[in-house]
Amino acid sequence: MKTLVRLSISTDMPQVLRLIKELAVFEKEPNAVKITVDTLIKEGFGKNPLFTCFVAEVEEEIVGMALVYDRFSTWKGRSVHLEDLIVSEKIRGTGVGKALYSKVIAYAAAQKVKRLEWVVLDWNEGAIKFYEKNGARMLKDWYIVQMDEEGIKNYMETLK
Repeated sequence: MKTLVRLSISTDMPQVLRLIKELAVFEKEPNAVKITVDTLIKEGFGKNPLFTCFVAEVEEEIVGMALVYDRFSTWKGRSVHLEDLIVSEKIRGTGVGKALYSKVIAYAAAQKVKRLEWVVLDWNEGAIKFYEKNGARMLKDWYIVQMDEEGIKNYMETLK
C-alpha cells in the first residue's frame, strides 16, 4: 500500500472536515466540531492563510491529515504547532500516521523553527507510545489552559 502525503488544496477540505469529525468521535466529543468547510477554505487558502494542512492519500482517497500553524515562543523563537494529526480508523497501523508525522517534522525543519509542539490526550496510549518511540518528549508538568468563546464573553462582561 503506497501512501502519498501532500500539501492540501481547497477542494480537499470536505474530506479534511470528515476526518476532523471522525477525530471528535474518537476523542469522545462528537458534537464539538463547529467549523465548516467554508471556514477551512477561507482561513487556510486566502491571502494570509492561518494554517498549513497536509493530507495522506491511499489509492486516491484521503485517509489522513495533519494541520499545523506558526507560533512564537518567548524562550525559543519561531515554532510550529501541530493542531491535529488524524488517520482514519479503518487504516490506522498501516504507516499512514508515520508518513504524516514525518512530513510535519520535515516541514518544521524546512521552516527552521526552534520547536515543534502539540498536545495529546492522556488516555491516548497508542499515540503517546508512538510519539515517544519517534523522538517526542512528553511534558507532564504542564497544564493546557483554554478559554472558550463563552468564557471570553463572560470575562469581558466583568470588565464593563
